[in-house]
Amino acid sequence: MPHRSESRANLFREGRMSVGLVLPIRTTDAEDIDFRQQVELAALAEQLGFAAVWVRDVPLNGPWYPEAFGHPDPFVMLGTIAAATSHITIGTAATVLTLRHPLHIAKAAISLDRLAPGRFVLGLGSGDRREEFAAFGENSDNRKDLHRAHWAELAAALERPSRIVRASPDPVIAFELRPSAQSLIPMLAVGSGGQSLDWIARNAPGWVTYHRPPRIQQGRHGLWRTAVERSAGGRFRSFSVALRIELVDDPAAPAEGIDIGYRLGARELIDVLGSMRDAGTHHALLNIVPNGMPARENLEIIARDVLPALG
Repeated sequence: MPHRSESRANLFREGRMSVGLVLPIRTTDAEDIDFRQQVELAALAEQLGFAAVWVRDVPLNGPWYPEAFGHPDPFVMLGTIAAATSHITIGTAATVLTLRHPLHIAKAAISLDRLAPGRFVLGLGSGDRREEFAAFGENSDNRKDLHRAHWAELAAALERPSRIVRASPDPVIAFELRPSAQSLIPMLAVGSGGQSLDWIARNAPGWVTYHRPPRIQQGRHGLWRTAVERSAGGRFRSFSVALRIELVDDPAAPAEGIDIGYRLGARELIDVLGSMRDAGTHHALLNIVPNGMPARENLEIIARDVLPALG
């Protein structure tokens, strides 16, 4: 049986919902990212009882990209967070699988698994910005095929022992990836990657999608459950939702829709997350929108007023 820490084992449970945070967390829209502060916030999240911290993978910026601030490399950031924490789950949300070599991803993932045994979750997306694909010498029209091919290579490399499936031009040469993973590293599909839900259900232990209005999300969840029954033999497959939230001072403020989320008070956030849990969501990845409050204060409010109410 693979080694699994208590934190990762409890991240996805039927009938329950855990809550994680997406880094970076900012106070205002204008500020640059203090990478060291993000590590401190991850350590605070662990102290406050959040289940996970997730780091985004944004290789490049430009006028075509909506965010002006720069992002850290997710594996470097998570390695630092691993050293600053002891039990919180750490993950990528999501590594751009199409623009990184699968063996490089495997080496980084295994290194994190060794630094934080049983705590690392590898979220994988295909990327969708043609400008980034062009910069890396790829054509975004090929992203679906790239995603499938890279997924297969990566999955083989993360086996124990690792398998290198890319053929060598010289049959005499053999390759090994050492050390192999210490535990079974979950490869979560973040977004669809241009693949069908049946493909995701067959190949991934879980699917991370984005917030939609409840009625539409209910339909997406129904499609996911059908795909799991059809293509995964009914085995457990987690369903997670990435949600942007902008907290307001009034804890009773009703939820107002924003892009991929809500502007709302803490009490309403309890209802929103509770409804998501009851509809079958196992994990919520909260992306906190800058609201003028210090990042620490946002985390403390959610930990004090929201997490206990979710059980």
